Amino acid sequence: MLRLLVVSLAGAVILGLLAGGRFSNLAETRFRFGWVGLLGVALQFAPVSGALGNLVLTCSFICLFIVCLTNRALPGFVLVLIGLWMNFLVITVNQGMPVTRAAVISSGQADTLPELKALDSPKHHLKGPDDQLLFLCDVIGIGSPIHQAVSIGDLAALAGISWFVIGAMRRRPAVVSSPGTERSMGFVTETHPAASDDPVPMTAAQAT
Repeated sequence: MLRLLVVSLAGAVILGLLAGGRFSNLAETRFRFGWVGLLGVALQFAPVSGALGNLVLTCSFICLFIVCLTNRALPGFVLVLIGLWMNFLVITVNQGMPVTRAAVISSGQADTLPELKALDSPKHHLKGPDDQLLFLCDVIGIGSPIHQAVSIGDLAALAGISWFVIGAMRRRPAVVSSPGTERSMGFVTETHPAASDDPVPMTAAQAT
């Protein structure tokens, strides 16, 4: 999924620029517990299997859930949370993410089928007769140049990340709330009070 993530981020940045956004806005966005998110992503790639692998993968999802819940006021993070939850659900039920043979072939990875059959990983395995919630499995094959089999949850999470990048580039992040600002989708924009049509009374000094 790493290649698809890179492509999604690149596309989001391009769309953000075309929409008038700026990189500086993205850099100034207040993002909480970013280190927890990085830890969660790193645990996804930990080279462990068996019971320890299942535990590490569960900890990874917990870290990502914490980040999404903490930053849920920012654009896109609720969608990321939904995508992660769908993946976590199907992985928990099936003790790993089932990957359909059709998705592997349509993504141009037919040569990896023998490896996938023998793979002892808490994350992926070739779909078997006992697997459940197949509509949440890796059933979508993306061909060249991505070559990835993905799930609905993956696409939802990637869409949420892209939404966040575009939204952050287009708006100025909040630093300190004040009476002259209003919040919109996790960011703030300046507001100005409407000018009054009532005449301002003059003092005696001004009248002379």
